[in-house]
Amino acid sequence: MNPPVDPLFFAAPKVDTFAGAQALTNASGFFFRRGEQLFLATSRHVLVDEDSAHHPDRIEIVLHLDTQDLTRCTAFSIPLFKDGVATWRQGQDSGGDIDVAVLELDQSALPADAIVHAFTPEHLVRDFDTVPVDANLFIVGFPLGFQDTVHQLPVLRRAAMASPFGIRFQGQGMFLTDGRAHRGISGAPVVMRDPAPRAATVPLPWRLLGVHSSRMDMGNRDRELDESLGLNCAWYADILLTLTEDPPAPAAADAPAPGA
Repeated sequence: MNPPVDPLFFAAPKVDTFAGAQALTNASGFFFRRGEQLFLATSRHVLVDEDSAHHPDRIEIVLHLDTQDLTRCTAFSIPLFKDGVATWRQGQDSGGDIDVAVLELDQSALPADAIVHAFTPEHLVRDFDTVPVDANLFIVGFPLGFQDTVHQLPVLRRAAMASPFGIRFQGQGMFLTDGRAHRGISGAPVVMRDPAPRAATVPLPWRLLGVHSSRMDMGNRDRELDESLGLNCAWYADILLTLTEDPPAPAAADAPAPGA
């Protein structure tokens, strides 16, 4: 019998993007529940990226079906368009576009025995003073698509706070982390252990700080002489409150379907 697995591993599924049957990219994501609605959150550029001509029409996530036999998994396909209109929601704030998107999941279509641990508004940090500069952070996802291929679980990358939490870095709704990150970990949750979980957060005793987006680098860096900064951008997770409003916030995605 396997030892108990921290619920965090069941909160962050792998995200694969497709154009029809053609596999395109792999990324990371996590579940977020608000009221009766269940969402998948990830980076917006995972779902559409004009700069790289990335236009998937669906994604797949992996759902576990048994907490003991971790090899029991199934792929769950999620369309990105309905009647030619994008089904995800993306947002903006005073600093411009935010690289975070959410998709509402049809819970009636999920397997009855799917194991889903989801963050909620109760997991968001509301008092910035409770996140010290020396906080021990983790980024939970699938760097370069890497995973335990037998059990299909994500990996945890350790990170440190690299800019003051609660301060908008360069005027944008993000903060910086210091840690190793690779392609494929976009959309991963940035978390810290909750030392005093409340009743609502005991099933998933982690605090949700942000959504990992990309590496931060300097445009004038000498690629031969200077190493990469090794810093990463994470959007503040409270954007999820805007994106999961019901009815949806006005900033819902309006991207055309591929080929439209």
